[in-house]
Amino acid sequence: MNLEFDFGLSPWEEALENMKSGGSLSAVRFLTLMEGEEEPAVEDALRYLEENKILLELSDLPKPEGTGEAAVRLKLEEKLVQEGSIPQGLPQCDPLRLYLEDLASVPVCGDVQLLAEALAQGDKSVVERLTALMLSHVVELAQQHTGKGVLLLDLIQEGSLGLWQGILSYTGGDFHAHCDWQIRWELARVITLQARDSGVGQKLRRAMEDLRSVDERLLCDLGRNPTAEELAQELHMSVEEVLILSKMLDATRNLARAKAPEAPAEDDPEENAAVEDTAYFQTRQRIAELLSALPEADARLLTLRFGLEGGKPLTPEETGMKLGLTPQEVVTREAAALSQLRGK
Repeated sequence: MNLEFDFGLSPWEEALENMKSGGSLSAVRFLTLMEGEEEPAVEDALRYLEENKILLELSDLPKPEGTGEAAVRLKLEEKLVQEGSIPQGLPQCDPLRLYLEDLASVPVCGDVQLLAEALAQGDKSVVERLTALMLSHVVELAQQHTGKGVLLLDLIQEGSLGLWQGILSYTGGDFHAHCDWQIRWELARVITLQARDSGVGQKLRRAMEDLRSVDERLLCDLGRNPTAEELAQELHMSVEEVLILSKMLDATRNLARAKAPEAPAEDDPEENAAVEDTAYFQTRQRIAELLSALPEADARLLTLRFGLEGGKPLTPEETGMKLGLTPQEVVTREAAALSQLRGK
């Protein structure tokens, strides 16, 4: 009988915990780490990155493909930004044009840092002026991210949310730098999530499989490792795209090795059965000891989530229905209980 019950960190948790605070993480690397993970895990990972000031780097994220209305709009916005013809290049009634024209008509004045210092001292009356002074910076940063899968007006809205969070969390120091990071974080977050929702992870996986196949074939044909240029020619890609895919493939292999269980040694079948029964009994005892340290409700929650009574593991929704909790409450209490057990 194979009983899996591990309170240790998952591979993506270990990878993130090994990162230095204040650094950056490739969005492609993030999508690779979180491939196959459920949404609560993705949200936990994003929260960890934000709390540790680790910014998602979007430079190697492939541009979205498509011919639908949204794809056409994305290409138009990117073109107009490059030409410097936003909002003039948009129709008069376009919501983005109307917003940008309204923003340009709002009079702004004042020293941002002085107002921020007043805010840090408790003067809430300066919040509106600070917001007005910084919204143009939100638009500037949003325009730098056009064509990456999220419409410009949506980027501005997400960036404005980042600005608001930056204002509320400011306690001192360089106000502009503080809000700049928060704005960039929100923009990177929404673009990365959009890429995940659009199936970028699956497309990247297929591209990595093609790269691996061509690499192995050329290795046999040439009798040596092929160059990036040779791979690019075979795959009809640019050399830069091949190099990005190669890094992703290496990251995926490392993750797979981290997830793969060690191969068991070949022993006598009867001896294996006896050892397995003993291990199962000892594991069950250990689980019982661990759960006994928790409140009864939390122990019951983990029992249902991991299928410890012989049934199948339940989803947060199914567990919540049995315990009268929302799925989010189940996820939150599960995380807290597991965190407590890791210290045992």
